[in-house]
Amino acid sequence: MIRKTLTASLLALAVAAPFAQAFEAGDIIVRAGAITVDPHEDSSDIYVGALGVSVPGTKATLDSDTQLGLNFAYMLTNNIGIELLAATPFTHDVGVKGFAGPFAGLNGDLGELKHLPPTLSVIYYPMDSQSVFQPYAGLGVNYTWFFDDKLDSSAEAKGFSGLDLDDSWGLSAQVGMDYMLTDNVMLNAQVRYIDIDTEATTSFGGADVKVDVDVDPMVYMVGLGYKF
Repeated sequence: MIRKTLTASLLALAVAAPFAQAFEAGDIIVRAGAITVDPHEDSSDIYVGALGVSVPGTKATLDSDTQLGLNFAYMLTNNIGIELLAATPFTHDVGVKGFAGPFAGLNGDLGELKHLPPTLSVIYYPMDSQSVFQPYAGLGVNYTWFFDDKLDSSAEAKGFSGLDLDDSWGLSAQVGMDYMLTDNVMLNAQVRYIDIDTEATTSFGGADVKVDVDVDPMVYMVGLGYKF
């Protein structure tokens, strides 16, 4: 009797539960969550104008940062959409390493920068629109705006002055998934790679110090979304 009652209750719950419809043409999707930019930087040797050479073995470094991430998407068809990635400004510490001998004291923190990486992508959902699980992939174009670049006081004490990074255009690629909790609310997780290349310039002893940096971060985001 207990087993029959439990089975009947589960069947009744399944019938009564709302069916979660996924995406259709014309839907607007807004997602928000924690987003981390994790640079996988690869820099050239640092050029020191006072020496007139690029110093072998020297490199620039960047750390990672987590901010509030936002996605805005519009479904062109049931399976294809366009998406804009936005976020609150990321802040990264910049450093230099690899100097030796009389220049070893130059190693360490150099300064701090902020950037915004708006990215416009075309995304493709391969699953039927009735599926509650919606994996997707996308390709896009990124513009990274560097601003509020400034030196640490410790770097200024060593003789550095000024810090500037060039803005960057590059391609991006992503994979992600939505899981529909209701007809409108979803869980989201996504991973993307962004091609970011910049040239950083500072000054030491009155001469330019330059380094080309392939930032090329992996970008991770988890959060919630709402379909309008």
